[in-house]
Amino acid sequence: MQNAMTGVSRRNQDFLHILQSYVQLTKPRIILLLLITTAGAMWIAAEGQVDPVLLLVTLLSGTFASGSANTINCLYDRDIDDVMERTRDRPLPSGRVSPRDALIFAIALAVASFTLLTVFANLLSACLALSGILVYVVVYTHWLKRHSPQNIVIGGAAGAIPPLVGWAAVTGELSWAAWALFAIICLWTPPHFWALAILIRDDYAKVGVPMMPVVVGNESTSRQIFYYTLSLIPATLLLVYPLHVMGVVYAAIALVLNGIFVQKAWNLMQASSDLQVARSAFKYSIFYMMLLCAGMGIDSLPVTRHLVGAIATQITRLW
Repeated sequence: MQNAMTGVSRRNQDFLHILQSYVQLTKPRIILLLLITTAGAMWIAAEGQVDPVLLLVTLLSGTFASGSANTINCLYDRDIDDVMERTRDRPLPSGRVSPRDALIFAIALAVASFTLLTVFANLLSACLALSGILVYVVVYTHWLKRHSPQNIVIGGAAGAIPPLVGWAAVTGELSWAAWALFAIICLWTPPHFWALAILIRDDYAKVGVPMMPVVVGNESTSRQIFYYTLSLIPATLLLVYPLHVMGVVYAAIALVLNGIFVQKAWNLMQASSDLQVARSAFKYSIFYMMLLCAGMGIDSLPVTRHLVGAIATQITRLW
């Protein structure tokens, strides 16, 4: 009788295919965005002078922690993944990885993440990374995803923990600026994810997952997307005032990025059933977060602060 492991060996032709299957379990595209927010927080916390070893270890640990959470998510959702068209080829529903091996892999990643952060950073960052796994698995995947249309609003907090990990790794504590970063990610997550949910609304409806577009429709969802994008404007500027950890360069970048995001959300609100408009909003939300974090890094560099200070001095003299 052919068992799950036989299916794995049959479908994975060589070691490279096996490796690709396990990497796919971790959802690397999602991890990349989480690492960018982690790096942005570290850059601010270190005032543009991050220890490269600490940066590497923290990002590697974040990769392991996020990979563990995503693997458990795949393990838990393998029943609906087998039904949804876009996910049925994932390693678990396709039989390329067995549930037992996926669980062992997830545990190993979590242990590696916690150990690395404890040894090379501090216990606070390690505990925060572990809490991110627990929130994503227990609160979002198990409790909310299949039971509440607010699943991504509350459960999305798991995706906002990486900046806290990065900040704690550098400073050993959590300041108001760290929590402002947390708030920015929390507010960004609904418009990002709901734009995607509009695109794959039928898949979610087919498996009974109460994503917002399924429960209240595209029109109501697009309005909420617009409101959340508006809320990002004051949230992102908190880092400039009153927290004073970011300067004029970041402020300018944030205002431009927010303006484009609001325009994308407005367009979606005007044409909530247009999948091309929803796709445009979703893709931009990814670039938005990447560029916002890049702006944090650029603004925090000593050379940027020096240049801005010199320009400000010259302007003052002219007046």
